[in-house]
Amino acid sequence: MKISPTNIPDVKILTPHLYNDERGFFYESYNQKILSDEGIRSHFVQDNHSRSVKNVLRGLHYQINHPQGKLVRVVVGEIFDVAVDLRASSPTFGKWTGVRLSAQNHFMLWVPKGFAHGFLVLSDIAEVLYKATDFYDPSSEQCLRWDDPTVAIEWPLGSSPILSQKDQEGFLLSEAELFP
Repeated sequence: MKISPTNIPDVKILTPHLYNDERGFFYESYNQKILSDEGIRSHFVQDNHSRSVKNVLRGLHYQINHPQGKLVRVVVGEIFDVAVDLRASSPTFGKWTGVRLSAQNHFMLWVPKGFAHGFLVLSDIAEVLYKATDFYDPSSEQCLRWDDPTVAIEWPLGSSPILSQKDQEGFLLSEAELFP
């Protein structure tokens, strides 16, 4: 597995070694030793699976009291996956990084604790799987506005995104509860 930094060094792109032949393909989507050797020493406690239609934008979500690191991959379709640094003491505070993850490129994105996370569905449908380092806790969930002008994410939008009520009511960075 190849592990590469993004423009925010703590957020990593993981590219598995693909074994492909006439029968199909095989790859390791998770190997604790390889990740640990590369500095990703997290214990995962929950796996999540979402299915969304084109133009659905989920996020930007984070949990203050029970922060989650996430290892994200796509098994059907394509998304534009985004992480925003919400660590107030970080040199990359308020910066974002975005990566296209798809069933074709097999890329995975490591989003550590202290980041808001979200994605936009680019294909007709997308199925996203992600491992989380802490359990979902609705009482500590927060939402950063997907269109915050200070963060200025360059979403590859062809039309207005489809948002949940919660995501429509997200906070601006200047109003958001942050990590130390």
